[in-house]
Amino acid sequence: MTENKKYYFISSLKKGMDVLELLAEHSELSVSRTARALGYNRAGAHRFLATLKELGYVDQNRNGHYELTFKILELSTKLASRFEIRKTAMSFMQELSKKYTETINLGFLEGVDVVHLEKINSPEILRIDSEIGSRAQAQHTALGKAILAYLPEPDLESFWSNAKQDPSTSKSIASRESLLKELQQVKARGYALDNEELCLGLRCIAVPIFDKAGHPRYSISISGPSPRMPVRRIHEMEKDMLRIGRELSDSLKNFAQG
Repeated sequence: MTENKKYYFISSLKKGMDVLELLAEHSELSVSRTARALGYNRAGAHRFLATLKELGYVDQNRNGHYELTFKILELSTKLASRFEIRKTAMSFMQELSKKYTETINLGFLEGVDVVHLEKINSPEILRIDSEIGSRAQAQHTALGKAILAYLPEPDLESFWSNAKQDPSTSKSIASRESLLKELQQVKARGYALDNEELCLGLRCIAVPIFDKAGHPRYSISISGPSPRMPVRRIHEMEKDMLRIGRELSDSLKNFAQG
């Protein structure tokens, strides 16, 4: 174990998780490809795959290649079911989807990333989708900034000290001062914007969702290609977004009380 690893760090467990993550990125893999991709010897890669197969997380297809089983999906489903907000938010997300025909996202802050918890895809052919469970640097997204703007100062300072400083696009926030200025604007107007900061050609508007204690627990956004999301249209969305943010926050408070 290297000096910078914690005493409790189990290297073999990490290697097993690396195998799972690699399989999640590919439809199927042979033992040799797994070993090459992760820098393991072939015998070691085979032991990890065989163990995961024994546990039910992977299986072999008719070509002898390994692929993930639905047991992984079962885990994610059980985790997602803990988020009551998904059920509460769905009717509001459907309302926004029907009115604006753009992708609707629900997210939360985990560490320095915003995680997509639920979504409704745009019916349009041209769209940019994020998979449920996917992550993005919070300061580069409307979903993330809607939450960051209302964090206590110590939490925000901790966020910035741990956040990755590499920009996603040429328009991404690249300094602490720029982030603080942007978050002040978010609080002043009540909603956050992503103007091609995560992905060129994508714009978003998002509002925070507060819990009973007034903490920004989640956020909801509308995202779409820049040509369909000009400033004029974003202003049209503003009233609905602010209302839905308030109503979802009230629903979350009522749920917490129940």
